[in-house]
Amino acid sequence: MEVEALSLAGAFRLTSPVWGDDRGFFREWFKAPDVSSAGMQFSVAQANLSRSARNVVRGLHYSLAAEGQAKVVTCADGELVDVLVDIREGSPTFGRHELVTLRGGDGVSLYLPTGIGHGFCSTSAEAVLVYLLSSTYNPAYELEIHPFDAELGIEWPLTGEPIVSPKDAAAPTLSERRMSGSLPRYRV
Repeated sequence: MEVEALSLAGAFRLTSPVWGDDRGFFREWFKAPDVSSAGMQFSVAQANLSRSARNVVRGLHYSLAAEGQAKVVTCADGELVDVLVDIREGSPTFGRHELVTLRGGDGVSLYLPTGIGHGFCSTSAEAVLVYLLSSTYNPAYELEIHPFDAELGIEWPLTGEPIVSPKDAAAPTLSERRMSGSLPRYRV
């Protein structure tokens, strides 16, 4: 597995080989020893799968659980643009975001450290995102930031009207979350 640092502190692109033939392809998209040897502390507590239609925007989500919540994400089918936002108070890259295109079968996964806001949009007819979480979902600590927050200025690559859940559409802005003291702290 190749490990490449992204522009946000502690976030990485993980690229693994894809073996294809006339039957399809095979890929080892997560290997704990490779992640550990690259210096990332990650153990799997929950696995999720999300299927989205074109122009669906999910996020920006994050967790304030005491144990933190890191993620490893990859696209299993279709194409999507994954959005990472550094919302960690005290981070050297606070307020910055990065967009990464993921395609089923491309061999690319992303590691998101604890405290990174996460979202994505489907850019194909359907896209499937699978992700591993280092802690389980706990509704009392799961929060969101509005995906179209003008301060963040994320240019979602949509080809039509965005399809957003009512919860995400009503989410506070980054500034509102910051003023309320509900952002994670940067951990070195």
